[in-house]
Amino acid sequence: MPRELTKVVYRASTESTEDYFVIVNPGEYKKWKEGDTTIPLTEVVDSFQVFWSNQGAQGLLGTPSNQQLDNVFGSHKDVDVITQILQKGKEESGKGIRTGDSGTTNVTKGSFAVDTRGKSSSGIP
Repeated sequence: MPRELTKVVYRASTESTEDYFVIVNPGEYKKWKEGDTTIPLTEVVDSFQVFWSNQGAQGLLGTPSNQQLDNVFGSHKDVDVITQILQKGKEESGKGIRTGDSGTTNVTKGSFAVDTRGKSSSGIP
């Protein structure tokens, strides 16, 4: 059965368009945010990966460089950065974020077969 996940978004300043995201398990994050520090971070976050977007919350997500993390958070260690995002960030519902899903691809969009006949990748037959 798929689990629902939530993202925690941190923006360094109101003028900035750079957002930093961490994907969390909502139940454990709520307990951790309320002060239950006995919950290990490994249960709070879905993965120790920080995402970055300079296009707002709906933009393309990438991985920030160590220099970006140093400039914004004063460190590029994943535990330090994730802890700051969890403490200072804003929780956003992730109803569309699921893990463990079996996948719902639309098979009517094609057969997923690769056609190797005809032109080569350079366009010259």
